[in-house]
Amino acid sequence: MRDADVTERRRLAVWGDPIDHSRSPALHGAAYGALGLDWEYGRQRVGTAEFAARLSELDGSWRGLSLTMPLKEVAHAAADELDRHAALTGAVNTLLLGERLRGFNTDVGGIVDAFSGAQVSGIRSARILGAGATAASALLALHELGARQVEVRARRPDAAAGLVSLGEQLSVPVDVQPFGDDADPVDATVATLPSGTVLPEEHAAALSDAGGVLFDAAYAPWPSALAAVWSGATVISGFEMLLHQAVRQIRIFRHGTQDEPLPDEHVIVSVMRSAAVGD
Repeated sequence: MRDADVTERRRLAVWGDPIDHSRSPALHGAAYGALGLDWEYGRQRVGTAEFAARLSELDGSWRGLSLTMPLKEVAHAAADELDRHAALTGAVNTLLLGERLRGFNTDVGGIVDAFSGAQVSGIRSARILGAGATAASALLALHELGARQVEVRARRPDAAAGLVSLGEQLSVPVDVQPFGDDADPVDATVATLPSGTVLPEEHAAALSDAGGVLFDAAYAPWPSALAAVWSGATVISGFEMLLHQAVRQIRIFRHGTQDEPLPDEHVIVSVMRSAAVGD
């Protein structure tokens, strides 16, 4: 990547495999139009095997990348600098290009913003369903929302070893359990299961009865199988994480940090939401 004046960097894209389903171009395109930025944002199918080569080919016209599965771990390894969320979770979903490659994780903040947007607070206990890449972001988000103990349900409990280690770093006890037909009451449940997952009826019923607020990272189709049977009063779609993590990515691409809000950000969020619904 050659150096360039930051104003020349107007090209961005989301990379992943598969990628055709991504709503990121609609979200980002709407935001840049509303912000009056003449930036391009596309999508490219890129897998782990070709990631390093494709990254090295980017010239000084490129400002940044959004990364989706399966690239979050290889992007983490490629970054010269990491923000706290990326360093703790081992996952990067945003790369800011320049003299140094800066890696960020905006999924954590996206989950926090999704709960906050639903007026959910006072989380002390929580349950995470699944132990994949999104589960680490969910654990860190729940910690920031106030959770002091977290249970993880995983088909292979040994796959949750990294979550136990992260919990130790955060001083949050993580209890790993297999899926079953019993569950202790918790304030909130975060489902990070692959889209289309259908749990056995008795497992879903037990989790629903004792699960509190549900945030399901899945959003297409919606409602998910779990959301459709959830008995709790509040159910949050994974679209809210998608939307708010994208807002944080745009903050990074514009300001170099995800902590500085965009001008008239509530208006930008509304424009992005409308664009995604119509996509």
